[in-house]
Amino acid sequence: MKKRKILVTGGMGYIGSHTVVELQNAGCDVVIVDDLSNSNAAVIDGIEKITGIRPMFYKEDCLNKSGLEMIFEAEEGIDGIIHFAAKKAVNESVQKPLYYYRNNIMSLINLLELMAQFGVKNLVFSSSCTVYGQPDHLPVTETAPVKTATSPYGNTKQICEEIIRDTSAADANLNAILLRYFNPIGAHPSALIGELPNGVPMNLVPFITQTAAGIRPELKVFGNDYNTPDGSCIRDYINVVDLAKAHVVALDRMISGKNKQKVECFNIGTGRGLSVLELVETFQRVNGVPLPYKIVGRREGDIEQIWADPAYANDELGWKAQETTDDTLRSAWKWQMHLAENQKKEAES
Repeated sequence: MKKRKILVTGGMGYIGSHTVVELQNAGCDVVIVDDLSNSNAAVIDGIEKITGIRPMFYKEDCLNKSGLEMIFEAEEGIDGIIHFAAKKAVNESVQKPLYYYRNNIMSLINLLELMAQFGVKNLVFSSSCTVYGQPDHLPVTETAPVKTATSPYGNTKQICEEIIRDTSAADANLNAILLRYFNPIGAHPSALIGELPNGVPMNLVPFITQTAAGIRPELKVFGNDYNTPDGSCIRDYINVVDLAKAHVVALDRMISGKNKQKVECFNIGTGRGLSVLELVETFQRVNGVPLPYKIVGRREGDIEQIWADPAYANDELGWKAQETTDDTLRSAWKWQMHLAENQKKEAES
C-alpha cells in the first residue's frame, strides 16, 4: 500500500515538529515547508533522532506563492496538508495587526489555490480556541458561538475558518478539519524537540522555564483581579504530544472517508481549566525549582477564562488527552535543561 505523503507548513515550529514526529511514527512520508522565521533549522536533527527518519524540508515562506508552487510540482501525490504556518502571539498582533492579517490570511489563500490546482483534497487547519472569545458557558463546546475576536490574531483564525468553509462549499473536492487548540505546553519526552521561541517568549511556559533557568529575571503574571478563584486567568493546558496526535487522527479521518461533513471542527483540549498561578505553583512543585514572579497589570487581548469540552473530539475522532499536567511540566523543564546543556557544549567547543 502506498505510503501517505503529508505536507506540513510550519513543520519546524513547536506544534509542527511534534506533529511531524507523530506522522512519521504512523508511517507517513512528511514534507516540511517552513521559512524558519520562528523556528530553528536544527529541529530537523531532533526529529531524525526520535524517529530515525529525516523528513524532506523546504525553506520557503507560504506568502511566496511561486516558491510554494515549485514545491507542489516537486512533491507529486500529496494526500493531505496540515497548515501550521502562521504568526501566533496575541499581544504582538495587537501591536502589528496588518502584519498578522497579511501573513496569516494570504498564506492560507496561496495554499488553498495550490491545493485546487494540484488536486490535493484534505486539509487540517491549525485553529484556536480564541475564536470563541470569552464564552458565555464553560466548558466550551464546538456549538458555542464564534464571538468578536479580542485580538487581530484571534480574528485571523476566524477569517481563515470562514475562508476554508467558503472554499470547500465551492470546491466539491476540498475536505477540511479545523482543530481549535487550547493551550499547548510541554515538550517531547525525549527532550530532543520542544518549544524554542526566538527572543523573548510570547507564551507562558517557555517564559516560566527560562525564568527558572535564570535566563529571565522574573516571570510577569498579567493580572490578579480577574473573576477567578485566585484572580489570574484560567486556561486549558494540553500536552503538545497529545495535540500532535490529534492531527494524525484528523488526517486519517478525511483520507479514509470517515468525515461526516466536508468541513468539521473539533476542540482539542483536556477539559480542565488551570489558572496561571496554579500552573506556576505546579511547575515549582514537580521540578523542585524556585520561580521568581510578580503580578503586573492585565495584558490587552487576554480573555478571562476558557477551557474545553473535548467530548466531541473524544467520541468522533477517538482522540483523548492522555498526559498529566505534572508530567507535561516535567517535560518542559527537561527540554530547558537540554537546551542549556547544548549551549554549554557549544561554548566549550
